[in-house]
Amino acid sequence: MFGFGFYDVFIIAGILGVQYFLSTRNSVYWGGLIPLVFVIWRTWILLNENDKFFAYVLILLVGLAFLIGGWYEGRQALHKKRKQELDKMKSYDMK
Repeated sequence: MFGFGFYDVFIIAGILGVQYFLSTRNSVYWGGLIPLVFVIWRTWILLNENDKFFAYVLILLVGLAFLIGGWYEGRQALHKKRKQELDKMKSYDMK
């Protein structure tokens, strides 16, 4: 799994899509769910499969960079959507 075969690319894209979706929810904590699971999963692999520590750190940093980047983009999209709705409500009040 995650040898970057044909299906692995779709699995990774799906996980990043779910991460973005959870990040656009009202609660900021939903976006932290997948990064937390990712850290636990990678730590489990390090402890149980005698993975190299350097590989663990490298994969963890790259994975978290993508997941936290998706979290940040989702939060920005939510704030932009809220601002547009607020501006729309203010424009209706002016009339």
